[in-house]
Amino acid sequence: MRQPVNQLQAAEPQPVTLRFAGKVGNQRFQCGESYPLGRPATMMTPTDFRFYVTDVALIDAAGRAVPVTLQQDGKWQYQSVALLDFENKEAACANGTTDVRDRVVGTVPAGTYRGIRFKLGVPFALNHVDATLAPSPLNLTSLWWNWRGGYKFLRIDLISATLPDAMRPGGRPRQLTHSPAPQHTSPGHSAPRHSAPSPHEQSPGFAIHLGSTACQAATNTQAPTRCANPNLADVTLNNFNPARNVIVADLAALVASTNLTVNQPNTPSGCMASPEDRDCTGIMHNVGLAFGGQPSTGQTFFRVE
Repeated sequence: MRQPVNQLQAAEPQPVTLRFAGKVGNQRFQCGESYPLGRPATMMTPTDFRFYVTDVALIDAAGRAVPVTLQQDGKWQYQSVALLDFENKEAACANGTTDVRDRVVGTVPAGTYRGIRFKLGVPFALNHVDATLAPSPLNLTSLWWNWRGGYKFLRIDLISATLPDAMRPGGRPRQLTHSPAPQHTSPGHSAPRHSAPSPHEQSPGFAIHLGSTACQAATNTQAPTRCANPNLADVTLNNFNPARNVIVADLAALVASTNLTVNQPNTPSGCMASPEDRDCTGIMHNVGLAFGGQPSTGQTFFRVE
């Protein structure tokens, strides 16, 4: 028996584009700009702003999460993972990539949707692979620690706006800048551990690299069997219509309760998601993750506009 045309149409998937925007408060994020960030407010210059999302779903009128099937474009999206990239390799973002990406593209069953749900990060099955052999967008070594640690789900790097030009990314003479390289656009980043004589020592920058920690493996070159702290943050946003709304990732909200001018002794500069690093407390809570034995009161990094 032939189905009515309207039932056939309802069963067909519809294309959907989910738009994201990188902002600092109400200002559009832009490489080379400096913004008052943290507590106390300090002028900082972002040099990177990228993150992965996975398990994207739209919430229908009945409150059900309907998975979005991502377009497999060979560059920005692979299986259930998508990369959002707001830096463009210009000015202070010299160690990034020239291409930017502000959307997730896929299909979803035809219907009416009122919200969105996704995870900030990379699922365990894809998180612990060799980035030099992985398909794009998981082939960026600048977003990868090692096999055991996996990927940096979120990478935001900040430097003090008062640093001399010669010490800033992109502040070198043009002939000394790195040549563009396909895919592997920058070396893997690892902030050096250092000792500080005082917890209030001035910090010239603040790196935010969130990913899984306490992953069980014999060496850094082996994939783990589990991670005690997966750090996959669940994000749910209501009152979202894909046709007219944008998902904002707000850097100012992320670091609103963090002092960006100091660093806890014997830890990497900034926050690398280590459970012992108190510099991570506000940031982890603001992406919706429990930290330091305290639950998050709710994520504030993402919002709908």
